[in-house]
Amino acid sequence: MSHLKANKQQLVNRVRRIAGQVEAIERALTEEADCSITLQRVAAVRGAINGLMDEIVEDHLREHVARPDLSDAQRAAGADELIAVIRRYIK
Repeated sequence: MSHLKANKQQLVNRVRRIAGQVEAIERALTEEADCSITLQRVAAVRGAINGLMDEIVEDHLREHVARPDLSDAQRAAGADELIAVIRRYIK
């Protein structure tokens, strides 16, 4: 996905923040923190993952489905890739 190179560092930074959030969940569990704190942290990670997913899906759509110079076969392949990912994501 060479098109992700443009904002690669931003994406990597997001993933690192998410990793930190997941570590905070682990600490909350091991330290037996209040369940409301743990739930809030889990909800924050879910939101962060959804935001990352949204950004990468948008990039994929723009580059592999909507770009004007793509052939019909390339558009179909890009759409099929996205459909497969979305099906896995919503399960």
